Amino acid sequence: MLLVGLGAVSTTTIAGVIAVRRGLARPIGSLTQMGTIRLGKRTEGRSPAISDFVPLASLGDVVFGGWDIFDENSYEAAKTAGVLDVELLEQIRPELERITPMPAVFERKYVKRLDGPNVKKGKNKRELAEQLREDIRRFKNDNGLSRLVLIWAGSTEIYMQESPAHASLDAFEKALEANDDSIPSSMIYAYAAIREAVPYANAAPNLSADVPALLQLAQQTGSPVAGKDLKTGQTWMKTLLAPGLKARLLGVEGWYSTNILGNRDGEVLDDPDSFKTKEESKLSVLEYILQPEVYPDLYKDLHHVVRINYYPPRGDNKEGWDNIDIFGWLGYKMQLKINFLCRDSILAAPIVLDTALFLDLASRAGMSGIQEWLSFYFKSPMHAASVYPEHDLFIQLMKLKNTLRHLQGEELITHLGLEYYD
Repeated sequence: MLLVGLGAVSTTTIAGVIAVRRGLARPIGSLTQMGTIRLGKRTEGRSPAISDFVPLASLGDVVFGGWDIFDENSYEAAKTAGVLDVELLEQIRPELERITPMPAVFERKYVKRLDGPNVKKGKNKRELAEQLREDIRRFKNDNGLSRLVLIWAGSTEIYMQESPAHASLDAFEKALEANDDSIPSSMIYAYAAIREAVPYANAAPNLSADVPALLQLAQQTGSPVAGKDLKTGQTWMKTLLAPGLKARLLGVEGWYSTNILGNRDGEVLDDPDSFKTKEESKLSVLEYILQPEVYPDLYKDLHHVVRINYYPPRGDNKEGWDNIDIFGWLGYKMQLKINFLCRDSILAAPIVLDTALFLDLASRAGMSGIQEWLSFYFKSPMHAASVYPEHDLFIQLMKLKNTLRHLQGEELITHLGLEYYD
């Protein structure tokens, strides 16, 4: 679980950010740091970097901390994970060694394949939440910070659905005191963050802040919330391809997806109850993009299958295979096959940074509750109960950039373009 502090004058302490600040020629690949935004008409030629257009926190004023069930410092943890090159780790070793995790809130019943010694003790979940709130306040004070963002980057918990304990803030707080099983660890973190008016994002697919009780609390404290489940590999490919197939009205008979993954995430998802949570997140994407109720002849009978296979030799280098059976004019059949050999953490790290910086921006702009404009980053984006979630990556990016234009008083862009031909 990642705690991001902003508005400090201390040294930045995350590998990717330090690499950039030290001139190590390792680009972040982050939208907030490398992306641009068009302003006004195409003829005006105004396309500043997003980081120059909106008042994001300076990377030099960002401090990272967090909680973990293992007590290794960040250098030791990074060596164990084997994601970053040893040469890079050695260059930033002193900064990473200074980051030691706080004891975590953890119950193995929610993540069955993991266990660790660095865990908090308390008489009930309310007391554990108060310990987290104290951690947040101490971290802020010790680092001289003005603002914080908390991101759940923990493992995928078992599949859970809303219960009466989630229906209202009063019911939720009583359930905390009663050690109700319907409140997993991630919800305790979400509650602690939102109680402290800290923006919160859920980078995993499990039930967390997306329940009425915590959304009610977010409105009371003014805390922005976003999630869930970062969109990095196979699902990112689906949100790129499915809009294109639909735009050309090509039918889809089947979409078979399988993943080979060998890191700790793969080990956790080898448990059927945790996989069920991830499966629900991954399966929802195509239904909302392709709209089978609107295009029954093309998508009504789509067979969508998702598999995840734990394969330790692959480590963090995930491999995603997709077989897509499509048909076109006169029903003639075709196929698409994709083999995406990706690096899970390398894809995820920059969008964690984006999410933190944008949530901080939202907080300073007085935007509380669900931040649907950040759907671009998530597999199962949070949304108002009255609307369906938007999964089309290109619509999501338009929503994100138009929100930034709105915040800065710039004209929203529709791409109509008729004015160029009048």
